[in-house]
Amino acid sequence: MRRRRPKDYLAYFAPAIIITLAGFVTAYQFVDPAPPRHITIATGQSNGAYYEMGHRYADILARDGVTLSVKETAGSVENLSLLADKNTGIDVIFLQGGVGNPTASDNLVSLGSIFYEPLWVFHRAELTIRHLNDLKGKRVAAGNSGSGTKELAMQLLTMNGVTSENSQIVHISDKAAKQQLLAGELDAAFSVMAFHSKLRLELLNSPNIRLMSVRRGPAYTRRLHYLSLLTLPEGFFDFANNNPKSDIFLLAPTAQLVVRKDFHPALIDLLLQAAKEVGSPGEIFEKQGDFPTPKFHHYPLSSDAERYYTDGLPFLQRHLPFWLVNLLVRMKIMLLPLIVLLFPLIKLLPPFYSWRVRSRIYRWYDQLMVIDYEILNSDIRERKDVFLTQLETIEKNVSQISVPLGFTRELFDMRVHIELLREKLLDVNAAACSETTVE
Repeated sequence: MRRRRPKDYLAYFAPAIIITLAGFVTAYQFVDPAPPRHITIATGQSNGAYYEMGHRYADILARDGVTLSVKETAGSVENLSLLADKNTGIDVIFLQGGVGNPTASDNLVSLGSIFYEPLWVFHRAELTIRHLNDLKGKRVAAGNSGSGTKELAMQLLTMNGVTSENSQIVHISDKAAKQQLLAGELDAAFSVMAFHSKLRLELLNSPNIRLMSVRRGPAYTRRLHYLSLLTLPEGFFDFANNNPKSDIFLLAPTAQLVVRKDFHPALIDLLLQAAKEVGSPGEIFEKQGDFPTPKFHHYPLSSDAERYYTDGLPFLQRHLPFWLVNLLVRMKIMLLPLIVLLFPLIKLLPPFYSWRVRSRIYRWYDQLMVIDYEILNSDIRERKDVFLTQLETIEKNVSQISVPLGFTRELFDMRVHIELLREKLLDVNAAACSETTVE
């Protein structure tokens, strides 16, 4: 008796393996693509907060093997235009709240707000500017073309009746506006910039420049829901000299992360983790943990971002490397062939395998039954040698059958039955010969 060879097992299990592999191949067609390892973010001018923030995000994403290229732009308006066009290569942008028309861009979604962006309105100290409508007839810098400052400044000026028909409104960079304001060539300048901006500090430290406090802040925030009202407390800059002399109120949109709807969901988690690492400690106007937040979003909030804010990072991503987690999540659909094909096959294969192995033995019983019948119903003396030859042939063939050890009992039973039939043949033949001698 030969031992069972590996290829014999393969012959039985190959169909199941092939069917399961075909199921995996079919299921793989429905697996989500892997997240790209390189994305590009549109920020702002190189001396602005967006540009600096972009590089901080790039350093954080690099830890998970994702390269974030930082593109310098004129600001939010240009960023929005770049994101709307897939051919620009821009995947994500910083966007000032209130910029753009969400109803006209249904392919864009927000990942939430990441920090406040105060609107600073500076004016010459000798001017009395209590409300924005006091700027009527003045020389005003209202943000550079393509910037979020221009969008917000023009909206506020228009609400207060200050237009290019009754005032001299120019659109220049923050740096140029600062220089002209200090030189007396401008009466006021609008600028959306970070608290720690060098330009802001230069203007605040100038004795000829004043920072305007917004007196009708609640009215603006009720009309423009993307705005918040911030307070710069009395004495914040200098307690000894009580600078400022009183609380200063500032209007502030929030900076948002905006992507297209087809942006890979795995990268949304990475970006929001970067935003949390950068913004969670808090700043002058933000308390610890205030940002990122799903509040104040101008564009619809991404469902993946909403899930992040509600549940946080998935369990696996908190304990395993980003790319390994992403692979496991993507491969979950591959469980379908296991459930639908492999598990049933595993249950069916053992009985089928047993039947196949036993059939190699049991098929010889047909010939044994024929010989047994012929022994009892034919002239045994004439056909004894024929029957013995047939039994020897069957025994030889059976000895060549290879079966696993678990089936050797059936094989030896077969050989015992052959021997029993041989003895029966010899006994019947001996009896027949005896009868002939007696006669």
